[in-house]
Amino acid sequence: MTQSPPRISKAVIPAAGLGTRFLPATKATPKEMLPVVDKPAIQYVVEEAVAAGLSDVLMITGRNKRPLEDHFDRNYELEEALARKGDEKRLSKVQESSDLATMHYVRQGAPRGLGHAVLCAAPHVGDQPFAVLLGDDLIDPRDPLLSRMVDVQEREGGSVIALMEVEPSQIHLYGCAAVEGTADSDVVKVTDLVEKPDVDEAPSNYAIIGRYVLDPAIFGILRETEPGRGNEIQLTDALQKLSQDEKIGGPVHGVVFKGRRYDTGDRGDYLRAIVRLACEREDLGPDFRTWLRKYVSEEM
Repeated sequence: MTQSPPRISKAVIPAAGLGTRFLPATKATPKEMLPVVDKPAIQYVVEEAVAAGLSDVLMITGRNKRPLEDHFDRNYELEEALARKGDEKRLSKVQESSDLATMHYVRQGAPRGLGHAVLCAAPHVGDQPFAVLLGDDLIDPRDPLLSRMVDVQEREGGSVIALMEVEPSQIHLYGCAAVEGTADSDVVKVTDLVEKPDVDEAPSNYAIIGRYVLDPAIFGILRETEPGRGNEIQLTDALQKLSQDEKIGGPVHGVVFKGRRYDTGDRGDYLRAIVRLACEREDLGPDFRTWLRKYVSEEM
């Protein structure tokens, strides 16, 4: 009897970046800990992994990232203080992050790029497929992208990347995929990849966004991948090799995402993400939307 492959259970979250676009706020505070309304951005990402069934989370960190570990650990003094006050609501919020998942941490050491960060996960992941979630991209839980990607990987094998159509003028900001259609309207086969191409060199307007489900064969390729754009080891370059030779680690497919995505990677999009999420909150939205309409109409 042929055994079905084990369901993917491990997620890797690279979080070793310096966050220079948010200086001076990130001089002593990790970018991933900046609040999006009232939760740090990184908690949204861990919650997404858990919602997709990935309860084993490895975070790739670096210097000055200890607050990430503290956030997902217990804070007994704070919990006891809230319990003594009978503040069950806030106590539940404090305990929520520490109960989310089984958390692991490893330091990247030197900032050598996303590909190198993913390679740091090899001893933990082993020989099983795994997911990679980048903290700059927050995906609305009402649009379960990662679950769909896991389903496609388990059906097709190989690796799966998340794609989104962008304006051609914006494609130079992303990895870009050349694709072929499949029987599923939201799934494409990836035939080539280019990291941040010029507009006239881009094979499409399908941009890679920060979600991947990867075959462990990626580790062998990353070990041999030379530094590319920015003198960093690029994950896109390794995936490009997988897309060119299915014998290495199976095909590469893309799930075309058309849902709600909040980009917290730069200051403007970070502010827009906060406004959008605050507007949609049941506890904050009504009053905030009223104030926002008045502010826009009277002061703008």
